Amino acid sequence: MSAPPRRIAHLDMDAFYASVELLRYPQLRGQAVVIGGRSIDAPRQLADGAWVYTRLRDYTGRGVITTATYEARALGVGSAMGLMKAARLAPDAVLLPVDFDAYRHYSRLFKAAVRAIAPRLEDRGIDEIYLDLTEIPGDTRALAQHLKDAVRAATGLSCSIGVTPNKLLAKICSDLDKPDGLTVLGMDDIPARIWPLPVRKINGIGPKASEKLSALGIHTIGELAACAPLWLQGHFGRSYGAWLHEAAHGRDERPVVTESEPKSVSRETTFERDLHARQDRAELSAIFTRLCERVAEDLARKKLRGRTIGIKLRYDDFSTVTRDLTLPEATADAAVIRRAAGECLRRVPLARRLRLLGVRVGHLVGEDADAHAAPPAQADLPF
Repeated sequence: MSAPPRRIAHLDMDAFYASVELLRYPQLRGQAVVIGGRSIDAPRQLADGAWVYTRLRDYTGRGVITTATYEARALGVGSAMGLMKAARLAPDAVLLPVDFDAYRHYSRLFKAAVRAIAPRLEDRGIDEIYLDLTEIPGDTRALAQHLKDAVRAATGLSCSIGVTPNKLLAKICSDLDKPDGLTVLGMDDIPARIWPLPVRKINGIGPKASEKLSALGIHTIGELAACAPLWLQGHFGRSYGAWLHEAAHGRDERPVVTESEPKSVSRETTFERDLHARQDRAELSAIFTRLCERVAEDLARKKLRGRTIGIKLRYDDFSTVTRDLTLPEATADAAVIRRAAGECLRRVPLARRLRLLGVRVGHLVGEDADAHAAPPAQADLPF
């Protein structure tokens, strides 16, 4: 008896961070709202009940947008865009601070609701998952709607879902009818629904590959599908060229991976202004310590420890350096991480001002695999 055809879903929360904030501030629904501000940008309620909001035009600094409502996106504002640039495009948009604790809470809620229906789940981040629905009985569209309804009941939020024979197509289809979309697609639908799309819609074709394809006169997935495999391999290399051909025809055999061990846990922050190791030592020290504490909290929550402690610095000229140190035993202790990261810090030049600071813990093991490492000897650290 042959195996049933695969039904793979990609579920993507709609403008996730912004949607969580609109649960808190429902009066902002339908407005251009940008998430990416600081705590000082939080709305204030006056004695008469009126609300005062920070507008993008009032922002000064070098922060970037985490996400935005669809109304803001219609004005040309998008994720990873600098807030100062966004202010020129949408000066009246409301700016709200980022609240990752709230986003993680709602992430856990929607994944638990989905897992109760479809337990074969691959976690791809805070707001998206893959699901293998192959063995779950019932009509595909009805099942997808059941998943969407469960997410809304658990969180009050909408999601978009694409159900197709594989992960590559499901990822594309979850984006076709956003927001609150539901797209079911078979291999026979590829010429009509997939081939007219830009090549960049394929997950795995980045800006450089898209630019090169454009220079070769290839703009749509259909045009890519029409290219000979050997021609693609001649321009893009044997492996990537072969993959481009397969992807353009919607072929992808990757399984839904229900369990995966993280390779590392990290935290980083970009400063509102460039900081100097000597002149801003106290501020940098506090930030550095808090990053180490948050990494330790993440490790504890995931029941993990790690042996390799690393740092990442980005200077005011945008150059980046990393250093790491491997301990004799794994740890999840904030003080141990702080001291080891401080040792790494002593091995990098600190004459230039800093834009970004990050801390990472790698070589992870379960929390019961090792005892805590002894802290490195106290040194005269830069901050």
